[in-house]
Amino acid sequence: MIAMVLSLQIALPLALLLWLALVLPGSALGLALLAAGVAACLLALARIARRALRVWWLPWLYAGPWLLIVGTHLIRTHPGGPPPLPAGTRGSAGTGLALVLPGLGGWHGGRAPSGRTPPPGQIVDIANPFGAGACLVGHGGSNTLVSGHMRTLDPAIERFRPRRDQSCAKDFFGLGQWGLRATGGRPSDTADDTIFRAPLPARCAGTGIRAEGNRPDREAPDSDRVDRVGNHVILRCGGAGTVFAHMRQGSVTVAAGGRVAVGDPLAEGGNSGASIEPHQHIDAQRAAPEGPALLPADPPAPRIDGRVLACGDRLSGLTD
Repeated sequence: MIAMVLSLQIALPLALLLWLALVLPGSALGLALLAAGVAACLLALARIARRALRVWWLPWLYAGPWLLIVGTHLIRTHPGGPPPLPAGTRGSAGTGLALVLPGLGGWHGGRAPSGRTPPPGQIVDIANPFGAGACLVGHGGSNTLVSGHMRTLDPAIERFRPRRDQSCAKDFFGLGQWGLRATGGRPSDTADDTIFRAPLPARCAGTGIRAEGNRPDREAPDSDRVDRVGNHVILRCGGAGTVFAHMRQGSVTVAAGGRVAVGDPLAEGGNSGASIEPHQHIDAQRAAPEGPALLPADPPAPRIDGRVLACGDRLSGLTD
């Protein structure tokens, strides 16, 4: 997971920028296509990257080198410049290769906004559950490009079938000063993450359906593949249940069957269960026609603070 993140957020963008800086297609058309293609790919990566690094704004930082490289090419090729069209087999091949990039980046970048449209089915409105500070959406949205949770809807994969209840879930990372996700430098320092120990108050009056608070917090990037939700609270408000997972060990204050009032503390952010770094997992589940049970299959999509949140969106706390 960490290797994939580093590849998509550092290695691939730098490789694209080096390609733009060092490989000249030999024609004005080729250079324009290459510049546009690199820009499209960088924009797509910024929109769909899970941003599991310490700073959320890193994917957008590559705009500076792109502008510098393009500006340098324009200065060096003036006056006269390269021929407008490619010449020869090598020039045509370079231009054809550069043509792939705008299509690849445009297709992925174009699909990202569609992840912010409500998915088909029931929508459940959930009040903003966060207090002070701001949060960043990691996994979240209505297609698999912006949310890995949506892959659990694939009926062809057997291991996903018991996990359909989290298909519309949202994962939130805390954001501190300067947009940093944590104050420490080492990913294993889970206590340095902004969302670790962050209080989570109830935003609706309801009943605790299920609660667990004794699971240990994991050291990043280790995770529990058996107990996936870890310490958690399922709170039933009205006709739906809201699941808060990966809470800190010993912080859960809700009991199954207990009544919860607006503003009551539920738990604190943690790193228990199948979590490779501290984050807040939230999803909604339909209530059974009678009794306290919930129906996990084909869950409704949570609309938080009136928004269909997707990967890369930010949500400010209520006290900001």
